[in-house]
Amino acid sequence: MDWSIYMNKSLNLAKEALKAGEVPVGCIFVDNDGNILASGRNTVNETKNATRHAEINCIDIIIEDGLLEKLSTITVVVTVEPCIMCAAMLTNIGCTKIIYGCANDRFGGCGTVLMVPGLEKLKVQGDFYGNQSMDLLKQFYKGQNPNAPKNKVKRKAIKL
Repeated sequence: MDWSIYMNKSLNLAKEALKAGEVPVGCIFVDNDGNILASGRNTVNETKNATRHAEINCIDIIIEDGLLEKLSTITVVVTVEPCIMCAAMLTNIGCTKIIYGCANDRFGGCGTVLMVPGLEKLKVQGDFYGNQSMDLLKQFYKGQNPNAPKNKVKRKAIKL
């Protein structure tokens, strides 16, 4: 299967996320026949819910569409290595393969930070369109996230 078609679709979703002020992550769930069963992007800032990652949003679509029986046929094509939470979820739902763009140096659950238990049963391929995925992240982090919590660094007390 030509995974570049699906990664390009995921990259377009990530670009949508970037335009919406979200961390630019896009994701597609593809079955063994090449059908896209779900697609999503991060909506964390929009929903004010830290769990609304692209992969979780795709799972919601699978549930809403009544396609739970298809989970064991799914290949996940995502622009950034799934975080520990999402990697654990993908392992638990029984997907068969994860293809991701760039590594997630802060929260990566496919081996960059932690290899989620059970992930060894899946086929995992990283650095697929990694430069394009990283470029989108760099664009996002050049700006300031207006929804990020205020810095709570303690300041030294001034002695009078």
